[in-house]
Amino acid sequence: MHMPTAVRRPGKYQFSCNSVMHNNCMQYSYSIIVINIRVHNALHSQDIMHIQLINPNTTSGMTATIGDAARRIAASGTTITASNPDSGPVSIEGHFEEAVSAVGVAHEVLKGEKNGVDAYVIACFGDPGLLAARELTRAPVIGIAEAAFHMASLISTRFSIVTTLGRTCIIAEHLLQSYGFAQHCRRVRAAEVPVLELEKNADAAVQRIIEECLQAKAQDSIGAIVLGCGGMADMREHISREVGLPVVEGVTAAVKLAEALVGLGLQTSKFGDLDFPRPKPFTGQYAHLGVPDPT
Repeated sequence: MHMPTAVRRPGKYQFSCNSVMHNNCMQYSYSIIVINIRVHNALHSQDIMHIQLINPNTTSGMTATIGDAARRIAASGTTITASNPDSGPVSIEGHFEEAVSAVGVAHEVLKGEKNGVDAYVIACFGDPGLLAARELTRAPVIGIAEAAFHMASLISTRFSIVTTLGRTCIIAEHLLQSYGFAQHCRRVRAAEVPVLELEKNADAAVQRIIEECLQAKAQDSIGAIVLGCGGMADMREHISREVGLPVVEGVTAAVKLAEALVGLGLQTSKFGDLDFPRPKPFTGQYAHLGVPDPT
């Protein structure tokens, strides 16, 4: 079969055919068009990436705020769903509430597994139930504190955290130590704003957060600020403009990390401690969480 001759034209290559080769040239061009259509269809027929955001508290208004913030930052091929447990604390501001909420996180992951979720984001800055959630799925599971620390360390040598209440600062400090970021964080600060005030009295809350961020900028010798609550998901851009520093917010950071992990084909390792739970019965109100023994 005779192939058409490639002739250089301004800006691209075109094919030149004499009258003898006309039919072969047309057939070749048609084949190229068909191949291009098939490639296009194959690329666009791929499944849309599905990321589930889990708000570990039971306040549905905050869940909606978190979901909206994530959708604004997500890629066009990403579907975001946001959920919260049916039972648990309305806000998480201490160790006890975190412990209770971790069971709700596990329930939401198990439901997501039935829906083919590609990645999960735990949208509470204490990252409650993070490792337990990773045991339940091969999909990546990202806590917003861990995501925010990683992002902040990539754009600054030192950062400070501005969270809600002073009693939660120790939780953030524990996570910094656990995740290996203690040397990157100059200080954990509290705006002394209860979590639910981020929904009920947002204007006053964000002003108090900005004031604390300005104190961090003036006193902490930092290059960036991390916002220490999932309920601040929609405040990042406004706070950054007012403070004049890069501001990292964990929900949006975690969504972009989740997209990257799924795009790279990276899943939660099932070798070692994050393997699926061993088969065993559970009793009482948790009987439905038991894993039957296949033997």
